[in-house]
Amino acid sequence: MINRRDFIKNSGLVIGSTAMSTPIFGAAAETKKKNIRVGLIGCGGRGTGAVFQALAADPDVQVTALADIFEDNLNNTLSALKQKYGDRITVTEKTSYLGFDAYEKLIKSKVDVVLLCTPPNFRPAHLALAVKHGKHVFCEKPVAVDIPGLHQVEAAIKLAKEKKLCLVSGFCFRYSFPNREIISRVHDGAIGEIKAISSFRHGGELSYKERQPEWNDLAYQLRNWYYYQRYSGDMIVEQTIHSVDYMSWILNNELPQKVTATGGRQSRPWNKYGNVYDHFAVEYEYENGFRSFHFGRQQNGTTPRNTVEAMGTKGYMKVGINTNYEIFGDQPWHNTERLNNMYQTQHDELFKAIKEKQVINDGDFMITSTLMAIWARLSTYSGRTLSYDEVIHSEEVLGPPVEDYHWDMKIDELAIPRPGHYKFT
Repeated sequence: MINRRDFIKNSGLVIGSTAMSTPIFGAAAETKKKNIRVGLIGCGGRGTGAVFQALAADPDVQVTALADIFEDNLNNTLSALKQKYGDRITVTEKTSYLGFDAYEKLIKSKVDVVLLCTPPNFRPAHLALAVKHGKHVFCEKPVAVDIPGLHQVEAAIKLAKEKKLCLVSGFCFRYSFPNREIISRVHDGAIGEIKAISSFRHGGELSYKERQPEWNDLAYQLRNWYYYQRYSGDMIVEQTIHSVDYMSWILNNELPQKVTATGGRQSRPWNKYGNVYDHFAVEYEYENGFRSFHFGRQQNGTTPRNTVEAMGTKGYMKVGINTNYEIFGDQPWHNTERLNNMYQTQHDELFKAIKEKQVINDGDFMITSTLMAIWARLSTYSGRTLSYDEVIHSEEVLGPPVEDYHWDMKIDELAIPRPGHYKFT
């Protein structure tokens, strides 16, 4: 088992989000200079965006395989790819993989890079297999929905480092140039000693797909996976984790000592839209008494906000995501540069590293930020303040292993959690 101090010690990425100094050897070095073969697992909206960004990142990228559980998703993505990129799309009937084992077939095919863009409950198994077979990986966030899954990811990341494979995360805020600049200045002391951090991710509800006659219960849930604990880990793990990751980045990925959180379900009806919450409020407490705070909600008709602020002894940092980036105090600064497409930059840097035989590995902060989001959810559901030692030994598993999925399986019927009644394990 990992312990808290080792976790902190091994989470050493400080400025930016990449480490590009280690040459690639072994299986990864066999990647051809031309025709970098890419396979996409998960042909939904995020996956389709990711594969287009991979193609835009390098002219030598070819998409050779697609995998999904839904045939319409795969066909729609393939059609869009062929329409824009023509002969750079070499997906055939044999490399169009469908079903719950499609990921395994794709990973074992002749691809150099795998894009993991399925619902996050599948991520640990998919990542572990991709690394085992020596593939470079773009891995959407979060990397797990429960602590046992996170331990599986930890082992995969360790192996990826040993194999010198590139692993780029979907924590896109770390690939925004103004974010990198302002964090660099904060780490260099621009606001002095940090005394408090807050983040807000307030927005409306997510899209919803009405049930169709041809869908069974599992298909209906998987079409609306972000509304179910089993597949998404709840909104703080699936969405507002970006804000949690930003706060962790400011603090050099240090882990807190304990977490106290609250939340619930106010706006959504209890007989529809799955079993997740629509708001969270979290206090992260560190060893020296320092605290950071996160607030998130998905409620229509409410005031939107997507900010991160840090107060220091010499000034403060104020970030409005994709709008403004400012430092006030002794060393004032504000961003005047045009914003980059951080989603595209993720792929630009991944494929540049592969081409130049360098290594990017975002694994440490992928684990840290996912842990912090799961930790907050467990504190919220249980109504308890939870220490690191308690949460890291949690045995709760939200769903069955990947190999047990089939269309007639039992669906997610977890109750909407009631703090004080939910049992932390």
